[in-house]
Amino acid sequence: MHAITITRPGGPEVLAWTEQPDPQPGPGEVVLDVAAAAVNRADLLQRQGNYAPPRGVTDVPGLECAGTVAALGEDVTGFAVGEEVCALLAGGGYATKVVVPAGQVMPLPSTVDVVTAAGLPEVAATVWSNVVMLAGLAAGETLLVHGGASGIGTHAIQIAKALGARVAVTAGSAERLARCAELGADILVNYREQDFVEAVRDATEGRGADVVLDNMGAKYLPRNVDVLARLGRLVVIGMQGGVKGELNIGKLLAKNGTVTATSLRYRPVAEKTAICREVTEKVWPLVEAGEVRPITHEVLPVEQAAEAHRKLEEGGVLGKLLLRMPS
Repeated sequence: MHAITITRPGGPEVLAWTEQPDPQPGPGEVVLDVAAAAVNRADLLQRQGNYAPPRGVTDVPGLECAGTVAALGEDVTGFAVGEEVCALLAGGGYATKVVVPAGQVMPLPSTVDVVTAAGLPEVAATVWSNVVMLAGLAAGETLLVHGGASGIGTHAIQIAKALGARVAVTAGSAERLARCAELGADILVNYREQDFVEAVRDATEGRGADVVLDNMGAKYLPRNVDVLARLGRLVVIGMQGGVKGELNIGKLLAKNGTVTATSLRYRPVAEKTAICREVTEKVWPLVEAGEVRPITHEVLPVEQAAEAHRKLEEGGVLGKLLLRMPS
């Protein structure tokens, strides 16, 4: 097989298209012929040497993909060789073949082609596990999503609206906010020009956000606590704004609020299997009904992975960047 490998920690130029040994399925595993993979910010961190894969997982980047089943390991049932599927990965997506635990392999939504589906597993699993399974977003509540025009953000907007919630988003331009509005966002905050705490409070008659999905980490921590409603839930899923921040316990206590930080990549296979099962049962029907749509910014040949990384780093990407494997 061939794969994008990281020759050394550094910029996009360290990515190389190289020949690698074909993966073999162990018990409970599936090998996929990859049609396409998606580019995530975690891949950029891994390339820079700041986000190592879990122990025993390939160094090839890529946290989600779609393709066809090539081989089944011992005790695997429910899939057939040649079947089109998508998968949540701990690594290895930027390759023509990948091995993955069977519980993290999902059928394609019937309305989505195999290339577009490559951008669904990571966002669907991240949003559903954090916003719904963990934070328990309910109809009538308000969700604040930071980075509303990102892959995670565009999916979170649609999931929240499908659940009957109100959605506030932050983004850095009028164009990106307009795209969020098209997807259903109700409260639009340009973080370059507005204070999101004031904007969300004004729009909710002083209540604030019941759930905050945060990709910034330390930089936004104090204000995320400020914007929480009583019984509010802050879920931190990224560290783009740093890793160390000051938490005002007094404010959190006064609101009976909670702060949780999660990582999908390092969860045990059993947990990821449970998440993928819920995604298949509860998110895919929303996709098939047209209530949630995958948002693809661009599809590039996998050999242009470095260019895809540059585009994501520069900003301006709306939705997901995908890498198509050679036919």
